[in-house]
Amino acid sequence: MKLRIITPLSVVVDETDVVSVRAEDDSGSFGILQGHADLVSSVLPSVVVWKCRDDTPHYCAVRQGVLTVRDKGGMVEIATREAVPGDDLEVLRTLVRQHYDALDDARRNANVEAVRLQLEAVQRIGEGLWSGAEGLFR
Repeated sequence: MKLRIITPLSVVVDETDVVSVRAEDDSGSFGILQGHADLVSSVLPSVVVWKCRDDTPHYCAVRQGVLTVRDKGGMVEIATREAVPGDDLEVLRTLVRQHYDALDDARRNANVEAVRLQLEAVQRIGEGLWSGAEGLFR
């Protein structure tokens, strides 16, 4: 079975020797093996787990996405906005936390900049109103 996890910017996981995949949707956690019926499902923010022939588990945190099973379980694809792969859950937890902290910082900085620009625009409008009103007081 082949597994691909893709984001708009990259192919995060491209494995060809996959034996099983575990994901989570609104109905709960589910597994996919070779021979699985074709399926399209909305994946929740969760950790996708898969095993290759060597029985080693691999992990990828996904933010949400669409999971597609094709070719009777021969191809599993997950399209998501964000994905963070890892082979150790504790390391993955740390990576995901750092990733989301960085996103939160970027959002906060963007919000501060937006407020600064709004205040500057209001100030310029006010200055324009006052400069136009000077002739009224003479």
